[in-house]
Amino acid sequence: MSTTWVEPYLDDLGPDDADLTSHDTYVTGVPHATFERLRRDDPLSWCDEQEGSGFWAVTRYRDCLEVSADFQRFTSTRGIRLEEMSDEETAARRMMLELDPPEHTRLRRVANRGFTARVVLTYEQAIRELAAMAIDEAVPKGEFDFVTEIARQLPMKMLGRMLGTPDDDGDRLVAWGDAFLGNTDPEFTTHPVDLVDTDEYRMMPFRSPAALELFQYAERQAAERRARPRDDIITKLLAPTIDGEPLTDLEFKNFFALLVAAGNDTTRYTIAHGLWILIRHPELWDRWKDDPGLTPTATEEILRTGSVAMHFRRTSSGDTELAGRRIGAGDKVVIWYISANHDEATFPHPYRFDLARAPNEQMAFGRNGPHFCLGAWLARMEVKVVFEELMKRVDRFEPAGPVERLRSNFISGIKRLPVRVA
Repeated sequence: MSTTWVEPYLDDLGPDDADLTSHDTYVTGVPHATFERLRRDDPLSWCDEQEGSGFWAVTRYRDCLEVSADFQRFTSTRGIRLEEMSDEETAARRMMLELDPPEHTRLRRVANRGFTARVVLTYEQAIRELAAMAIDEAVPKGEFDFVTEIARQLPMKMLGRMLGTPDDDGDRLVAWGDAFLGNTDPEFTTHPVDLVDTDEYRMMPFRSPAALELFQYAERQAAERRARPRDDIITKLLAPTIDGEPLTDLEFKNFFALLVAAGNDTTRYTIAHGLWILIRHPELWDRWKDDPGLTPTATEEILRTGSVAMHFRRTSSGDTELAGRRIGAGDKVVIWYISANHDEATFPHPYRFDLARAPNEQMAFGRNGPHFCLGAWLARMEVKVVFEELMKRVDRFEPAGPVERLRSNFISGIKRLPVRVA
């Protein structure tokens, strides 16, 4: 029987001296050689920024775990991206991700019931139907962009059903989510933050003009639920929390914006990453297709090697130590999940894509601590189901043109993946 792995799954690890702060660095792919060098020679390294105070880059798995778990030493309340905000901006733009317990716990409980592993199992049939519909519409075309026709379709349609928003609004919601998480890519926003002046939007999430439209949309949806409550997540967000107080209007709108952005883009890019590997290594596609029992471990390996949210930032609450280095109060401390997920000390042969890798305690969703991804089980289910449905219908895909990647140091994403049905 053929092997379950290929090594390396990448043709090029990139330069070993890449500027981790530059959005342009990642247009050609993740600079794995740089992260490998840092893990080996300087696992807690100081990175200067052209616009910013600089940050500590945490690149080893065990150190990333430590920072993730300890919200008292390493707080999220000053922001989770490299951007530095004033107190006024922070207060206006704060999402659940930018809170620590107990405030974080209060908001998380509002929507958590809709995303547990048990509840997500009840969504499987709906996810499967949506995946099959998208695939059946795309495959007869013979040649198409996989991201647009398949990977983009499933996450937003499923999230729309959970939110209770009309299917016809899906394209608008996707575009707004793209403008948020792709706020450094000129294709997705008219105001890429490092290329044009975005100061007039500094009080909006991700400094994005799309936030204005999304907030207005959220207000209309809230008015409808207050008049006629439904069994959906928007209605849950508007209900009183466990302490009897409802979310404020700003908390609701920021929470809704987070769900739209994170619930769509990250899963789309994970699915695209998985197919990108499989079309470059068709022997893996054949092996998985022949043995559907590989699906659980193959899904985890797609998540590990993709690590779509490449980093999350914390801020040191006081003087402390990590990995033998002294960190000052107020220093930015950045957890590089993309590096932790390729740490040789945790993942033997980290550049081997192994459909059967076990154990695989990947950190694509975080791993521990209060900020473990709310939508982790839903994302797993969507990745699993879309590949199961693809393999029922397609013998093999071939590349039909060059891939195009998101311009972002935050999100690793293939935004265009031309394929041909073989």
